[in-house]
Amino acid sequence: MRLDGWLNIDKPSGITSYGVIARLKGLTGQRHIGHAGTLDPLATGVLPIAFGRAARTIEFLHQVPKTYRAIIELGVETDTLDTEGKVIFRAEATHIDREAVQKSLEPFIGIIQQVPPMYSALKKNGTPLYELARRGETVEVKPRAVTIHQIDLIDFTSPFVTIDVECGSGTYIRSIARDLGQTLGVGGHLKSLRRTKYGEFDIQNAVELEALNKVDDLLGRLLPLDFALTHCPVFIPSSEDAEKITHGVLSIEFLSQLNEKASYKVYAPGGDLLAIIDASGTDPRLKVFLPPLVDS
Repeated sequence: MRLDGWLNIDKPSGITSYGVIARLKGLTGQRHIGHAGTLDPLATGVLPIAFGRAARTIEFLHQVPKTYRAIIELGVETDTLDTEGKVIFRAEATHIDREAVQKSLEPFIGIIQQVPPMYSALKKNGTPLYELARRGETVEVKPRAVTIHQIDLIDFTSPFVTIDVECGSGTYIRSIARDLGQTLGVGGHLKSLRRTKYGEFDIQNAVELEALNKVDDLLGRLLPLDFALTHCPVFIPSSEDAEKITHGVLSIEFLSQLNEKASYKVYAPGGDLLAIIDASGTDPRLKVFLPPLVDS
């Protein structure tokens, strides 16, 4: 049996995102499996898993916001910016109060410049930064623009700050922990991280990996192929245009009907997802989903 669709996994701590994929491949015997939004091994929470043709929609999920529950420990900064790293700075933080934390969080909201962690999968001249860091090499990590929609201070019990962060793709919560600690003058690192939402995927509806022991355990929990695409506008073409799209052809007349700079989900006359047309750039891209892939 070949599976098509999405699975909302609650990733446990202590396993990599790829480790989740490997376990599901072993369980199902299916090789067309991918995931959206890598979580660090210590992080938990929503990890969207794509089976079959759904894997081809992963890139469009990066357009939606994510929400995290993070606990930051003030007074200690590490080289990895989390609990796994070596302590590189300590300071007394008992004088920090909730008002100071709240005020220091405000500048992080909006489109900001953020320096990614040195211990990350970002690459410098083709080599992941974490490999360079483990070799003891020092390189300049340039800041980049990220979008933070909202930060809510949930709790402050010194030295621990609990926040909910809604952000766009590419945001590092570890960097927020570091930058908050530096703003307060006492240092800080990420104590724990749990992703509670990723687009339409919500932790309330996530399934624990340990609950999946056989293929039948997945079937009732599998979400539709287009579940991750609710943010994309819908277009239903004529039968003639649908036939052309099936063969990878986009006519000028058809493209003229797409009046938004967006990624459109296109449905066949029968109601199945036919294609995605990415019209967000200057040259429209087409991804055709019918007929289905053949797993081998």
